[in-house]
Amino acid sequence: LLYTIKFEPFKGLYMFKRSIISRCQRNLGLNVSAQCIRHLTGLILTGHYENEKPDSLVLSNCAQKFDSLVSSRLSEIANISKISKSRIFYGLNEDYPIVALSIIDKIKAGSDSKFKCYDVSSREISSEGVRSAIGSGIASLQADKSIKKIVVDSRDNAKAASEAAHLALHVFDTLKSKKEEIPLVQQCDISDLSDETVHDWERGKINALCQNFARYLMECPANHMTPKLFVETLQKKIDSEYDGKITVVIRDSAWIAEQKMGSFLSVAQGSAEPPFLLELHYKGSDSAPVCLVGKGVTFDTGGISIKPSKGMDAMRADMGGAACVASTTLGAAALGLPINLITLIPLCENMPSHCATKPGDVVTAMNGTTIQVDNTDAEGRLILADALSYADTFNPSHVIDVATLTGAMAVALGGECVGTYSTSDSLWNILEQGGYESGDRLWRMPLFKEYNDLLKSRTADINNISSGPYGGSITAAKFLQNFVKCESWAHLDIAGVMDDTNSMTYLPKGMSGRPTRSLIEALKKLSFEN
Repeated sequence: LLYTIKFEPFKGLYMFKRSIISRCQRNLGLNVSAQCIRHLTGLILTGHYENEKPDSLVLSNCAQKFDSLVSSRLSEIANISKISKSRIFYGLNEDYPIVALSIIDKIKAGSDSKFKCYDVSSREISSEGVRSAIGSGIASLQADKSIKKIVVDSRDNAKAASEAAHLALHVFDTLKSKKEEIPLVQQCDISDLSDETVHDWERGKINALCQNFARYLMECPANHMTPKLFVETLQKKIDSEYDGKITVVIRDSAWIAEQKMGSFLSVAQGSAEPPFLLELHYKGSDSAPVCLVGKGVTFDTGGISIKPSKGMDAMRADMGGAACVASTTLGAAALGLPINLITLIPLCENMPSHCATKPGDVVTAMNGTTIQVDNTDAEGRLILADALSYADTFNPSHVIDVATLTGAMAVALGGECVGTYSTSDSLWNILEQGGYESGDRLWRMPLFKEYNDLLKSRTADINNISSGPYGGSITAAKFLQNFVKCESWAHLDIAGVMDDTNSMTYLPKGMSGRPTRSLIEALKKLSFEN
Protein backbone atom coordinates (compact mmCIF):
# COMPACT_ATOMS: atom_id res chain seq x y z
CA LEU A 1 0.00 0.00 0.00
CA LEU A 2 2.86 2.37 0.83
CA TYR A 3 4.27 2.20 -2.69
CA THR A 4 1.02 2.58 -4.61
CA ILE A 5 -0.20 5.76 -2.92
CA LYS A 6 -0.90 8.38 -5.57
CA PHE A 7 0.19 11.66 -4.04
CA GLU A 8 -2.34 14.48 -3.99
CA PRO A 9 -2.01 17.70 -1.97
CA PHE A 10 -4.10 17.40 1.20
CA LYS A 11 -4.23 18.61 4.75
CA GLY A 12 -2.03 16.82 7.21
CA LEU A 13 0.88 16.53 4.78
CA TYR A 14 3.37 16.80 7.63
CA MET A 15 1.86 13.85 9.48
CA PHE A 16 1.79 11.90 6.22
CA LYS A 17 5.51 12.49 5.77
CA ARG A 18 6.17 11.43 9.34
CA SER A 19 4.35 8.19 8.61
CA ILE A 20 6.52 7.71 5.51
CA ILE A 21 9.62 8.00 7.67
CA SER A 22 8.43 5.42 10.17
CA ARG A 23 7.18 2.98 7.53
CA CYS A 24 10.35 3.26 5.46
CA GLN A 25 12.44 2.56 8.55
CA ARG A 26 10.21 -0.28 9.77
CA ASN A 27 9.30 -2.02 6.50
CA LEU A 28 12.34 -1.37 4.33
CA GLY A 29 15.14 -0.90 6.79
CA LEU A 30 16.00 2.45 5.21
CA ASN A 31 17.52 5.27 7.21
CA VAL A 32 15.19 7.99 5.95
CA SER A 33 15.54 11.04 8.19
CA ALA A 34 13.13 13.92 8.69
CA GLN A 35 15.78 16.17 7.13
CA CYS A 36 15.74 13.96 4.02
CA ILE A 37 11.96 14.25 3.75
CA ARG A 38 12.15 18.04 4.10
CA HIS A 39 14.70 18.25 1.28
CA LEU A 40 13.59 15.53 -1.11
CA THR A 41 15.23 14.59 -4.37
CA GLY A 42 12.59 13.52 -6.86
CA LEU A 43 13.29 11.06 -9.65
CA ILE A 44 11.28 10.85 -12.87
CA LEU A 45 11.36 7.51 -14.68
CA THR A 46 9.46 6.50 -17.82
CA GLY A 47 7.86 3.44 -19.32
CA HIS A 48 5.22 2.43 -21.82
CA TYR A 49 2.62 -0.33 -22.15
CA GLU A 50 2.78 -2.77 -25.04
CA ASN A 51 -0.96 -3.47 -24.78
CA GLU A 52 -3.97 -2.85 -22.54
CA LYS A 53 -2.84 -5.27 -19.82
CA PRO A 54 -1.17 -3.89 -16.66
CA ASP A 55 1.61 -6.49 -16.80
CA SER A 56 2.73 -5.29 -20.27
CA LEU A 57 4.69 -2.38 -18.82
CA VAL A 58 8.11 -1.86 -20.43
CA LEU A 59 10.47 0.32 -18.41
CA SER A 60 13.12 2.56 -19.96
CA ASN A 61 16.78 1.56 -19.61
CA CYS A 62 17.23 4.01 -16.75
CA ALA A 63 14.08 2.76 -15.02
CA GLN A 64 15.22 -0.85 -15.41
CA LYS A 65 18.54 -0.06 -13.73
CA PHE A 66 16.73 1.70 -10.90
CA ASP A 67 14.37 -1.26 -10.59
CA SER A 68 17.33 -3.58 -10.19
CA LEU A 69 18.67 -1.32 -7.39
CA VAL A 70 15.40 -1.75 -5.47
CA SER A 71 15.11 -5.52 -6.05
CA SER A 72 12.40 -5.18 -8.75
CA ARG A 73 9.93 -3.58 -6.33
CA LEU A 74 9.11 -0.80 -8.83
CA SER A 75 8.04 -3.18 -11.61
CA GLU A 76 6.20 -5.49 -9.23
CA ILE A 77 4.04 -2.71 -7.85
CA ALA A 78 3.55 -0.94 -11.19
CA ASN A 79 2.24 -4.14 -12.78
CA ILE A 80 -0.60 -4.42 -10.25
CA SER A 81 -2.74 -1.77 -11.92
CA LYS A 82 -2.30 0.19 -15.11
CA ILE A 83 -0.97 3.73 -14.72
CA SER A 84 -2.67 6.33 -16.91
CA LYS A 85 -0.10 9.15 -16.94
CA SER A 86 2.04 9.39 -13.82
CA ARG A 87 2.16 7.77 -10.39
CA ILE A 88 4.19 8.65 -7.33
CA PHE A 89 6.04 6.03 -5.27
CA TYR A 90 7.55 6.72 -1.84
CA GLY A 91 10.31 4.96 0.05
CA LEU A 92 11.76 2.73 -2.67
CA ASN A 93 15.28 4.10 -2.38
CA GLU A 94 17.14 6.22 0.14
CA ASP A 95 18.81 8.44 -2.47
CA TYR A 96 15.52 8.98 -4.29
CA PRO A 97 12.79 8.82 -1.61
CA ILE A 98 10.12 10.00 -4.06
CA VAL A 99 9.82 8.56 -7.57
CA ALA A 100 7.41 9.50 -10.36
CA LEU A 101 6.81 6.82 -12.98
CA SER A 102 5.48 8.53 -16.11
CA ILE A 103 3.85 6.59 -18.90
CA ILE A 104 4.38 7.38 -22.57
CA ASP A 105 1.10 6.97 -24.40
CA LYS A 106 0.84 4.38 -27.15
CA ILE A 107 -1.18 5.95 -29.96
CA LYS A 108 -3.28 3.52 -31.96
CA ALA A 109 -2.74 3.00 -35.66
CA GLY A 110 -4.65 5.41 -37.86
CA SER A 111 -3.67 8.59 -36.05
CA ASP A 112 -1.27 11.17 -37.43
CA SER A 113 1.85 9.07 -37.99
CA LYS A 114 4.21 12.02 -37.84
CA PHE A 115 3.17 13.01 -34.37
CA LYS A 116 2.28 9.74 -32.70
CA CYS A 117 3.74 9.43 -29.24
CA TYR A 118 4.55 5.84 -30.08
CA ASP A 119 5.50 4.77 -33.59
CA VAL A 120 4.12 1.23 -33.88
CA SER A 121 6.00 0.49 -37.10
CA SER A 122 9.47 1.42 -35.83
CA ARG A 123 8.82 0.54 -32.18
CA GLU A 124 10.61 3.71 -31.16
CA ILE A 125 9.40 6.27 -28.64
CA SER A 126 8.96 9.69 -30.26
CA SER A 127 10.41 12.94 -28.94
CA GLU A 128 7.00 14.39 -28.16
CA GLY A 129 6.07 11.25 -26.27
CA VAL A 130 9.11 11.78 -24.05
CA ARG A 131 8.25 15.45 -23.53
CA SER A 132 4.68 14.62 -22.53
CA ALA A 133 5.79 11.95 -20.08
CA ILE A 134 8.42 14.17 -18.46
CA GLY A 135 5.89 17.01 -18.26
CA SER A 136 3.43 14.74 -16.41
CA GLY A 137 6.17 13.65 -14.03
CA ILE A 138 7.20 17.23 -13.27
CA ALA A 139 3.58 18.18 -12.57
CA SER A 140 3.22 15.25 -10.16
CA LEU A 141 6.40 16.07 -8.25
CA GLN A 142 5.68 19.80 -8.08
CA ALA A 143 2.73 19.06 -5.81
CA ASP A 144 5.31 18.44 -3.06
CA LYS A 145 6.99 21.76 -2.30
CA SER A 146 9.70 20.08 -0.21
CA ILE A 147 11.36 18.70 -3.36
CA LYS A 148 14.54 20.67 -4.01
CA LYS A 149 15.99 18.69 -6.90
CA ILE A 150 14.45 16.68 -9.73
CA VAL A 151 16.47 14.05 -11.58
CA VAL A 152 15.13 13.18 -15.04
CA ASP A 153 15.26 9.95 -17.03
CA SER A 154 16.21 11.07 -20.55
CA ARG A 155 14.70 7.94 -22.18
CA ASP A 156 17.40 7.77 -24.91
CA ASN A 157 16.24 11.24 -26.02
CA ALA A 158 18.08 13.66 -23.77
CA LYS A 159 17.24 16.75 -25.83
CA ALA A 160 13.47 16.20 -25.62
CA ALA A 161 13.64 15.29 -21.91
CA SER A 162 15.67 18.38 -21.12
CA GLU A 163 13.30 20.63 -23.08
CA ALA A 164 10.28 19.28 -21.22
CA ALA A 165 11.87 19.52 -17.78
CA HIS A 166 13.09 23.09 -18.18
CA LEU A 167 9.85 24.25 -19.83
CA ALA A 168 7.65 22.63 -17.18
CA LEU A 169 9.53 24.26 -14.29
CA HIS A 170 9.31 27.80 -15.66
CA VAL A 171 7.48 30.24 -13.36
CA PHE A 172 6.75 33.94 -13.88
CA ASP A 173 7.13 35.45 -10.40
CA THR A 174 9.17 38.53 -11.27
CA LEU A 175 6.64 40.92 -9.77
CA LYS A 176 5.83 38.88 -6.65
CA SER A 177 7.39 39.81 -3.32
CA LYS A 178 7.71 36.14 -2.39
CA LYS A 179 9.50 34.13 -5.07
CA GLU A 180 8.80 30.47 -5.75
CA GLU A 181 11.68 28.12 -5.06
CA ILE A 182 12.22 26.22 -8.29
CA PRO A 183 13.78 22.74 -7.92
CA LEU A 184 17.11 22.13 -9.57
CA VAL A 185 16.85 19.76 -12.52
CA GLN A 186 19.52 17.41 -13.81
CA GLN A 187 19.93 14.42 -16.06
CA CYS A 188 19.70 11.01 -14.43
CA ASP A 189 23.07 9.26 -14.33
CA ILE A 190 21.91 5.88 -13.01
CA SER A 191 22.71 4.72 -16.54
CA ASP A 192 26.08 5.71 -17.99
CA LEU A 193 25.89 9.00 -19.88
CA SER A 194 27.75 9.34 -23.17
CA ASP A 195 29.23 12.64 -24.32
CA GLU A 196 26.54 12.80 -26.99
CA THR A 197 23.80 12.37 -24.39
CA VAL A 198 25.22 15.16 -22.23
CA HIS A 199 25.51 17.40 -25.30
CA ASP A 200 21.90 16.70 -26.30
CA TRP A 201 20.72 17.53 -22.78
CA GLU A 202 22.49 20.89 -22.92
CA ARG A 203 21.09 21.63 -26.37
CA GLY A 204 17.58 20.88 -25.14
CA LYS A 205 18.19 23.19 -22.19
CA ILE A 206 19.20 26.03 -24.54
CA ASN A 207 16.05 25.53 -26.63
CA ALA A 208 13.84 25.52 -23.54
CA LEU A 209 15.47 28.54 -21.89
CA CYS A 210 15.06 30.52 -25.10
CA GLN A 211 11.36 29.69 -25.18
CA ASN A 212 11.13 30.54 -21.48
CA PHE A 213 12.62 33.97 -22.21
CA ALA A 214 9.93 34.52 -24.86
CA ARG A 215 7.34 33.47 -22.28
CA TYR A 216 8.78 35.98 -19.82
CA LEU A 217 8.62 38.83 -22.35
CA MET A 218 5.04 37.95 -23.27
CA GLU A 219 3.88 37.56 -19.68
CA CYS A 220 5.18 40.94 -18.45
CA PRO A 221 2.39 43.48 -17.91
CA ALA A 222 2.35 46.21 -20.54
CA ASN A 223 3.58 48.90 -18.15
CA HIS A 224 6.62 46.72 -17.43
CA MET A 225 7.28 45.91 -21.11
CA THR A 226 6.83 49.09 -23.14
CA PRO A 227 8.69 49.37 -26.45
CA LYS A 228 11.58 51.10 -24.66
CA LEU A 229 11.69 48.50 -21.87
CA PHE A 230 11.59 45.67 -24.42
CA VAL A 231 14.68 47.15 -26.09
CA GLU A 232 16.46 47.65 -22.77
CA THR A 233 15.60 44.14 -21.54
CA LEU A 234 16.98 42.52 -24.68
CA GLN A 235 20.05 44.77 -24.76
CA LYS A 236 20.86 43.88 -21.15
CA LYS A 237 20.49 40.15 -21.74
CA ILE A 238 22.64 40.19 -24.88
CA ASP A 239 25.36 42.29 -23.22
CA SER A 240 25.52 40.05 -20.16
CA GLU A 241 25.21 36.59 -21.75
CA TYR A 242 26.25 36.65 -25.40
CA ASP A 243 29.75 38.14 -25.36
CA GLY A 244 29.58 40.13 -28.59
CA LYS A 245 27.95 37.37 -30.65
CA ILE A 246 24.91 39.55 -31.42
CA THR A 247 24.99 43.17 -32.57
CA VAL A 248 22.08 45.34 -31.43
CA VAL A 249 20.98 48.34 -33.53
CA ILE A 250 18.22 50.55 -32.10
CA ARG A 251 16.30 52.74 -34.57
CA ASP A 252 14.24 55.58 -33.06
CA SER A 253 11.15 57.41 -34.33
CA ALA A 254 13.22 59.99 -36.21
CA TRP A 255 14.98 57.26 -38.20
CA ILE A 256 11.64 55.52 -38.82
CA ALA A 257 10.24 58.76 -40.21
CA GLU A 258 13.34 59.27 -42.40
CA GLN A 259 12.70 55.85 -43.95
CA LYS A 260 9.14 56.98 -44.75
CA MET A 261 7.61 54.14 -42.73
CA GLY A 262 4.22 55.84 -42.62
CA SER A 263 2.33 52.61 -42.09
CA PHE A 264 4.33 51.78 -38.93
CA LEU A 265 4.07 55.34 -37.58
CA SER A 266 0.31 55.42 -38.14
CA VAL A 267 -0.07 52.76 -35.44
CA ALA A 268 2.44 54.29 -33.03
CA GLN A 269 1.13 57.87 -33.21
CA GLY A 270 -1.77 57.25 -30.81
CA SER A 271 0.53 56.40 -27.88
CA ALA A 272 2.75 58.52 -25.66
CA GLU A 273 5.31 55.70 -25.79
CA PRO A 274 7.75 56.25 -28.68
CA PRO A 275 8.20 53.48 -31.26
CA PHE A 276 11.45 51.68 -32.03
CA LEU A 277 12.67 49.40 -34.76
CA LEU A 278 15.08 46.94 -33.17
CA GLU A 279 17.68 45.15 -35.28
CA LEU A 280 19.60 42.07 -34.10
CA HIS A 281 22.52 40.88 -36.24
CA TYR A 282 24.08 37.46 -35.72
CA LYS A 283 26.68 36.61 -38.35
CA GLY A 284 27.56 32.95 -38.06
CA SER A 285 28.40 32.72 -41.77
CA ASP A 286 29.05 34.89 -44.83
CA SER A 287 26.04 33.59 -46.76
CA ALA A 288 23.06 35.73 -47.72
CA PRO A 289 21.11 36.61 -44.58
CA VAL A 290 17.94 35.00 -43.34
CA CYS A 291 15.59 37.72 -42.07
CA LEU A 292 13.25 37.17 -39.13
CA VAL A 293 10.55 39.79 -38.58
CA GLY A 294 8.42 39.86 -35.43
CA LYS A 295 5.31 41.91 -34.63
CA GLY A 296 6.07 43.98 -31.53
CA VAL A 297 2.83 45.63 -30.38
CA THR A 298 3.52 45.73 -26.64
CA PHE A 299 -0.12 46.50 -25.91
CA ASP A 300 -3.06 46.48 -28.31
CA THR A 301 -6.26 48.24 -27.33
CA GLY A 302 -7.45 48.14 -30.93
CA GLY A 303 -6.98 51.92 -31.23
CA ILE A 304 -10.08 53.87 -32.24
CA SER A 305 -11.60 50.52 -33.33
CA ILE A 306 -11.32 49.58 -29.68
CA LYS A 307 -11.52 46.00 -28.44
CA PRO A 308 -14.03 44.73 -25.84
CA SER A 309 -12.70 45.13 -22.29
CA LYS A 310 -13.08 41.43 -21.44
CA GLY A 311 -9.76 39.68 -21.89
CA MET A 312 -7.98 42.81 -23.08
CA ASP A 313 -5.22 42.26 -20.49
CA ALA A 314 -4.00 39.37 -22.67
CA MET A 315 -3.06 41.93 -25.31
CA ARG A 316 0.15 42.50 -23.34
CA ALA A 317 1.32 39.47 -25.34
CA ASP A 318 0.51 40.97 -28.74
CA MET A 319 4.27 41.29 -29.07
CA GLY A 320 4.53 37.49 -29.06
CA GLY A 321 6.02 37.49 -32.56
CA ALA A 322 8.74 39.88 -31.42
CA ALA A 323 9.42 37.78 -28.32
CA CYS A 324 9.72 34.58 -30.38
CA VAL A 325 12.05 35.94 -33.08
CA ALA A 326 14.24 37.67 -30.49
CA SER A 327 14.52 34.45 -28.47
CA THR A 328 15.15 32.45 -31.64
CA THR A 329 18.07 34.75 -32.42
CA LEU A 330 19.47 34.15 -28.93
CA GLY A 331 19.12 30.40 -29.53
CA ALA A 332 20.98 30.57 -32.85
CA ALA A 333 23.84 32.44 -31.18
CA ALA A 334 23.96 30.15 -28.14
CA LEU A 335 24.12 27.08 -30.39
CA GLY A 336 26.68 28.72 -32.69
CA LEU A 337 24.66 27.99 -35.82
CA PRO A 338 26.56 28.72 -39.06
CA ILE A 339 23.97 31.16 -40.39
CA ASN A 340 23.77 34.87 -41.20
CA LEU A 341 20.72 36.09 -39.32
CA ILE A 342 19.10 39.55 -39.26
CA THR A 343 16.12 40.01 -36.96
CA LEU A 344 13.84 43.05 -37.31
CA ILE A 345 11.35 43.98 -34.59
CA PRO A 346 9.01 46.99 -34.99
CA LEU A 347 7.88 48.01 -31.49
CA CYS A 348 4.99 50.28 -30.52
CA GLU A 349 1.67 50.46 -28.70
CA ASN A 350 -1.76 50.70 -30.35
CA MET A 351 -3.73 53.22 -28.30
CA PRO A 352 -6.78 55.48 -28.82
CA SER A 353 -6.10 59.18 -28.39
CA HIS A 354 -6.73 62.59 -29.99
CA CYS A 355 -3.84 61.92 -32.39
CA ALA A 356 -4.57 58.26 -33.16
CA THR A 357 -5.24 57.06 -36.69
CA LYS A 358 -8.95 57.16 -37.53
CA PRO A 359 -10.89 54.57 -39.56
CA GLY A 360 -10.79 55.63 -43.18
CA ASP A 361 -7.40 57.37 -42.99
CA VAL A 362 -4.92 56.66 -45.78
CA VAL A 363 -1.22 56.15 -45.00
CA THR A 364 1.83 55.44 -47.17
CA ALA A 365 4.18 52.53 -46.51
CA MET A 366 7.94 52.49 -47.02
CA ASN A 367 7.60 50.86 -50.45
CA GLY A 368 5.21 53.59 -51.63
CA THR A 369 2.00 51.57 -51.32
CA THR A 370 -0.97 53.60 -50.05
CA ILE A 371 -3.16 51.87 -47.45
CA GLN A 372 -6.73 52.69 -46.46
CA VAL A 373 -7.00 51.94 -42.73
CA ASP A 374 -10.63 50.93 -42.27
CA ASN A 375 -9.96 49.07 -39.01
CA THR A 376 -7.31 50.33 -36.58
CA ASP A 377 -7.43 46.98 -34.77
CA ALA A 378 -5.81 45.41 -37.84
CA GLU A 379 -2.60 47.16 -36.81
CA GLY A 380 -0.12 44.29 -36.80
CA ARG A 381 -0.08 44.08 -40.58
CA LEU A 382 0.57 47.83 -40.77
CA ILE A 383 3.79 47.74 -38.74
CA LEU A 384 4.89 44.51 -40.46
CA ALA A 385 4.35 46.07 -43.89
CA ASP A 386 7.19 48.53 -43.31
CA ALA A 387 9.40 46.02 -41.49
CA LEU A 388 9.06 43.56 -44.38
CA SER A 389 9.83 46.29 -46.91
CA TYR A 390 12.95 47.14 -44.90
CA ALA A 391 13.94 43.46 -44.75
CA ASP A 392 14.17 43.38 -48.54
CA THR A 393 16.96 45.99 -48.44
CA PHE A 394 19.28 43.29 -47.00
CA ASN A 395 18.78 41.03 -50.07
CA PRO A 396 17.82 38.05 -47.88
CA SER A 397 17.73 34.43 -48.97
CA HIS A 398 14.62 33.84 -46.86
CA VAL A 399 12.19 36.06 -44.92
CA ILE A 400 10.11 34.66 -42.06
CA ASP A 401 7.67 36.87 -40.16
CA VAL A 402 5.96 35.84 -36.94
CA ALA A 403 2.90 37.61 -35.52
CA THR A 404 -0.13 37.22 -33.28
CA LEU A 405 -1.99 38.57 -36.27
CA THR A 406 -5.61 37.41 -36.41
CA GLY A 407 -8.28 35.95 -34.19
CA ALA A 408 -9.44 34.17 -37.34
CA MET A 409 -6.41 31.88 -37.11
CA ALA A 410 -7.30 30.92 -33.55
CA VAL A 411 -10.82 30.07 -34.81
CA ALA A 412 -9.45 28.05 -37.74
CA LEU A 413 -6.77 25.95 -36.00
CA GLY A 414 -7.19 26.47 -32.27
CA GLY A 415 -4.09 26.02 -30.15
CA GLU A 416 -2.66 22.81 -31.56
CA CYS A 417 -0.58 24.20 -34.42
CA VAL A 418 0.71 27.39 -36.03
CA GLY A 419 -0.96 28.55 -39.24
CA THR A 420 1.80 29.04 -41.83
CA TYR A 421 1.76 30.72 -45.24
CA SER A 422 4.67 30.44 -47.63
CA THR A 423 5.60 31.31 -51.21
CA SER A 424 8.32 28.62 -51.18
CA ASP A 425 7.77 24.88 -50.96
CA SER A 426 11.35 24.29 -49.81
CA LEU A 427 11.09 26.88 -47.00
CA TRP A 428 7.74 25.41 -45.94
CA ASN A 429 9.27 21.92 -45.84
CA ILE A 430 12.06 23.16 -43.55
CA LEU A 431 9.60 24.90 -41.23
CA GLU A 432 7.41 21.79 -41.13
CA GLN A 433 10.42 19.64 -40.24
CA GLY A 434 11.35 22.13 -37.52
CA GLY A 435 7.86 21.76 -36.07
CA TYR A 436 8.17 17.98 -36.22
CA GLU A 437 11.50 18.07 -34.36
CA SER A 438 10.17 20.37 -31.64
CA GLY A 439 6.71 18.81 -31.29
CA ASP A 440 5.28 22.30 -31.89
CA ARG A 441 3.46 21.71 -35.15
CA LEU A 442 2.87 23.99 -38.14
CA TRP A 443 0.09 23.74 -40.71
CA ARG A 444 0.24 25.22 -44.21
CA MET A 445 -2.50 27.61 -45.30
CA PRO A 446 -3.40 28.83 -48.83
CA LEU A 447 -2.26 32.01 -50.58
CA PHE A 448 -4.61 31.88 -53.58
CA LYS A 449 -4.59 35.06 -55.66
CA GLU A 450 -8.39 35.32 -55.56
CA TYR A 451 -8.19 36.56 -51.96
CA ASN A 452 -6.56 39.79 -53.22
CA ASP A 453 -9.94 40.95 -54.49
CA LEU A 454 -11.16 41.23 -50.87
CA LEU A 455 -8.51 43.89 -50.13
CA LYS A 456 -9.46 46.37 -52.86
CA SER A 457 -9.92 50.01 -51.83
CA ARG A 458 -11.73 52.87 -53.53
CA THR A 459 -9.33 55.51 -52.23
CA ALA A 460 -5.96 53.75 -51.91
CA ASP A 461 -3.87 50.95 -53.39
CA ILE A 462 -5.03 48.47 -50.77
CA ASN A 463 -7.31 48.19 -47.73
CA ASN A 464 -5.98 46.94 -44.41
CA ILE A 465 -9.08 44.84 -43.78
CA SER A 466 -11.07 42.39 -45.89
CA SER A 467 -14.37 43.44 -47.44
CA GLY A 468 -15.87 40.07 -46.44
CA PRO A 469 -16.40 38.34 -43.08
CA TYR A 470 -14.53 35.11 -43.87
CA GLY A 471 -10.94 34.02 -44.41
CA GLY A 472 -9.57 36.76 -42.16
CA SER A 473 -6.18 35.14 -41.57
CA ILE A 474 -5.69 34.44 -45.28
CA THR A 475 -6.50 38.00 -46.33
CA ALA A 476 -4.10 39.30 -43.66
CA ALA A 477 -1.35 37.12 -45.13
CA LYS A 478 -2.22 38.33 -48.64
CA PHE A 479 -1.95 41.92 -47.39
CA LEU A 480 1.59 41.23 -46.10
CA GLN A 481 2.58 39.58 -49.38
CA ASN A 482 2.27 42.98 -51.08
CA PHE A 483 5.31 44.17 -49.10
CA VAL A 484 7.66 41.24 -49.72
CA LYS A 485 9.98 40.97 -52.73
CA CYS A 486 11.97 37.96 -51.52
CA GLU A 487 10.83 34.84 -53.35
CA SER A 488 11.25 32.65 -50.27
CA TRP A 489 8.87 34.10 -47.67
CA ALA A 490 6.86 32.59 -44.85
CA HIS A 491 4.32 34.14 -42.52
CA LEU A 492 3.48 32.45 -39.21
CA ASP A 493 0.20 33.56 -37.60
CA ILE A 494 0.65 32.55 -33.95
CA ALA A 495 -2.55 34.04 -32.50
CA GLY A 496 -3.95 30.58 -31.72
CA VAL A 497 -0.87 29.42 -29.80
CA MET A 498 -0.22 32.66 -27.89
CA ASP A 499 -1.10 31.13 -24.54
CA ASP A 500 -1.06 27.64 -23.06
CA THR A 501 -2.75 24.58 -24.53
CA ASN A 502 -3.83 21.68 -22.36
CA SER A 503 -2.40 19.07 -24.73
CA MET A 504 1.19 20.00 -23.83
CA THR A 505 1.80 18.72 -20.32
CA TYR A 506 5.17 20.45 -20.19
CA LEU A 507 3.76 23.95 -20.77
CA PRO A 508 2.02 25.22 -17.61
CA LYS A 509 -0.69 27.85 -17.73
CA GLY A 510 0.39 31.20 -19.13
CA MET A 511 1.89 32.70 -22.28
CA SER A 512 3.52 29.97 -24.33
CA GLY A 513 6.48 31.43 -26.22
CA ARG A 514 5.53 29.24 -29.17
CA PRO A 515 6.91 28.44 -31.72
CA THR A 516 10.42 29.47 -30.61
CA ARG A 517 11.85 25.93 -30.60
CA SER A 518 10.38 25.20 -34.04
CA LEU A 519 12.10 28.29 -35.43
CA ILE A 520 15.43 27.32 -33.86
CA GLU A 521 15.19 23.85 -35.41
CA ALA A 522 14.27 25.39 -38.78
CA LEU A 523 17.27 27.74 -38.63
CA LYS A 524 19.50 24.77 -37.90
CA LYS A 525 18.25 23.10 -41.09
CA LEU A 526 18.63 26.33 -43.06
CA SER A 527 22.22 26.65 -41.82
CA PHE A 528 22.96 23.18 -43.21
CA GLU A 529 21.37 24.26 -46.50
CA ASN A 530 23.65 27.31 -46.63
